[in-house]
Amino acid sequence: MIRVKICGVTNLADALVAAELGADAIGFIFSKSKRYVDPELAREIILKLPPFVTTVGVFANEEESYVRKVIEMTGVDVIQFHGDESPSYCASFGKRFIKRVKIQQEVDAEYVNSVMKTYSKASAVLLDPGAGDGRSFNWAGLQGFSCREKIIVAGGLTPDNIGKLLEIFKPYAVDVSSGVEACVGKKDPERVKKFINEVRRVKDARFA
Repeated sequence: MIRVKICGVTNLADALVAAELGADAIGFIFSKSKRYVDPELAREIILKLPPFVTTVGVFANEEESYVRKVIEMTGVDVIQFHGDESPSYCASFGKRFIKRVKIQQEVDAEYVNSVMKTYSKASAVLLDPGAGDGRSFNWAGLQGFSCREKIIVAGGLTPDNIGKLLEIFKPYAVDVSSGVEACVGKKDPERVKKFINEVRRVKDARFA
């Protein structure tokens, strides 16, 4: 089935609600952002999460020492890089990692495939046009991908449009932040529930 990541979580209540409603992964932003969370707080939240929820630490062009410190402090399972980090840098932490691919309005399949080849050690690539600002892109271009196992889609996703995306393309996972918020940094439980329910309605062809 298609996995769901709820990103930009800043408090325990939102993390627990997301986990209870069926989120597969919860993302914590440790770089400059309106949804930045202090690593010590993230650690406290992670310790109270159910055991089978994956935790993801999001970074963008940070010093290696800072990333290592946050990983050690929080115990995040996966690292997500949103900047210009090199393949060797991303792989140097000994953790599974996701590399963001910045998408313009149109998807350049050749470019995305090139990034996937360059970052061959990445567990997945995240196709995302913005940085938590609700921008989307033309999903029609995703039809050019025959391989979906390493692709995560983000950017402007909401409970109201996620079904449309999944009619066009079924990625390994979808990543949502602002689309399920009541306000910046605070999730709306009803929107989280609706988003996850919409995704769950779409069966992955491999398991249908």
